Amino acid sequence: MKLPDLSDLVVLRAAAHGLSLHAHRPAMAQLYGGHRSAQRGRGLEFEEVRPYVPGDDARTIDWRVTARRGKPHTKLFREERERPVWIVADLHPGLFFGSKRQFKSAALLQSAALLAWVAALGGDRVGAVIANGSAAPQILPPRGREAGVLPILQALVESQPRAPGAPVQTGLQIALTTLRPLLQPGSLVLLLSDFANVDAALHDLLAGIRRQNDCRLLWLTDPLERNGLPAGEHRVGLPHRLWWVNGQASRTAWMAAWAEREGRVKALAEGLNLPLVKLDTADALPDSLIALLKEPQWAL
Repeated sequence: MKLPDLSDLVVLRAAAHGLSLHAHRPAMAQLYGGHRSAQRGRGLEFEEVRPYVPGDDARTIDWRVTARRGKPHTKLFREERERPVWIVADLHPGLFFGSKRQFKSAALLQSAALLAWVAALGGDRVGAVIANGSAAPQILPPRGREAGVLPILQALVESQPRAPGAPVQTGLQIALTTLRPLLQPGSLVLLLSDFANVDAALHDLLAGIRRQNDCRLLWLTDPLERNGLPAGEHRVGLPHRLWWVNGQASRTAWMAAWAEREGRVKALAEGLNLPLVKLDTADALPDSLIALLKEPQWAL
């Protein structure tokens, strides 16, 4: 299986044309901006000061200008037309695994790259927090256009695992802890992970983030995880830690472990009312994600 390089991710820019991360709205709704309003804490940008007229909100009176000019003046604001989009990539060594088509890490990189291009082409600023399990997460502040996307793609390529290893149980929590103070209200957080560890700490972090931000969970999976080993003897494990496993004899326990894991992930999403999307290594990416982005329930 091939590890994605920068050119593989750059070329996805073409596939991003015509896709959007925000909802399709009636034509009149476009007058109020491309995204949801301040209900989620969206900021307002100062535009100008003009003379006060009856009906203006008294709370917007600019008292300094009023005192200087001797007549009441009010501040005008406009809703921000762009929002920060944060990609959180949980690239721990356990993602160097795949039984169909590609590694889970490769599926994550392609999905993250497509989402970054869609956001940038839609006028949003794109940033990222990338955790690879070996050091503090890498932070790339939101920037617009290619200036925001290309550094993220390069960082993803450099951070992807290149050898099998055990999942880092706390990597996702550390990434979200790093992200939280950087968020502006109204941001969109796209979280890509295989959710190897779902616990109360992760729930609390996501609950805090979603209070003033939109969030989507993208779950990397593989058919072997769901279905277990085929019949026969198989050597499994990590380098220098391999053992023989009988596929048929292990299937009951294997499937029970997967059902428990799947239940934890779904309970997390349902409990916080967060959309959950499966990205499977058996699917052709980004084709499956392109189809998903065209569905109204995904759009924001």
